[in-house]
Amino acid sequence: MRRILRAVSLAGLSSVMLVAGNPAAAQKPGGILRVYLTASPPNMSMLELPTIVGEMPMMGVFNNLIMFDQHVPQVSLQSIVPDLASEWAWNEDGTELTFKLRHGVKRHDGKPFTAADVKCTWDLMADKAPDKLRLNPRKSSYDNLEAVTPNGDYEVTFRLKRPQPAFPMLVAGGFSVIYPCHVSAAQMRQHPIGTGPFKFVEFKPNESIKVTRNPDYWKSGRPYLDGIEYTIIADPSTAKLAFESGKFNVTRVSSHTTSIQF
Repeated sequence: MRRILRAVSLAGLSSVMLVAGNPAAAQKPGGILRVYLTASPPNMSMLELPTIVGEMPMMGVFNNLIMFDQHVPQVSLQSIVPDLASEWAWNEDGTELTFKLRHGVKRHDGKPFTAADVKCTWDLMADKAPDKLRLNPRKSSYDNLEAVTPNGDYEVTFRLKRPQPAFPMLVAGGFSVIYPCHVSAAQMRQHPIGTGPFKFVEFKPNESIKVTRNPDYWKSGRPYLDGIEYTIIADPSTAKLAFESGKFNVTRVSSHTTSIQF
């Protein structure tokens, strides 16, 4: 399920779904993907959201430094690929992990992405920043992190208290998105600003969430979709009936399978 969410949010799944519905239209971009959620997230702040109900619609608004390759069935250290970071390396004793960052990446409000944003993100999660998260479900995951230090605008080093070879898997996880320094935690709850393939449009609690295509996305040719609309329907039977009537493109058939129609 975790891999399905990443694919939907980043629109990588869209080409697969187009093939399933119409092989001749496999390369045709555009369209709105309509999905339902079975619960309403409390807000739009990825760093404060504890479950996939909030992760799914917001993941496409952001990028990670690194992420898991969605074409590899099992996540591992070997399946990690670049995202906002172009490369990374450990020091000799395995206590410092340095990332080289991409140049020219802009946020949805036009502000540039830099190493300062990386430090601000992890300072928020470590509760070291003047600004505070209302809920901080991942703070304990980074107990071994001593500090995050920018080396100029396009390089940043994570310094650990002791060696932790699997640390990159935390950074590659779906909730490890990069926040901007110039937007407060309170603002991110209502109108998140990211660097991702989709821009946040609106959130109506217990009703719907909408994101739209980012025309200036730094990954050329992405996203394939014009937008994604999430309708919040608490009753699974009602949601599946709506899918059968053609209101949605995706439904969760069971805990392990997903059905798609066009």
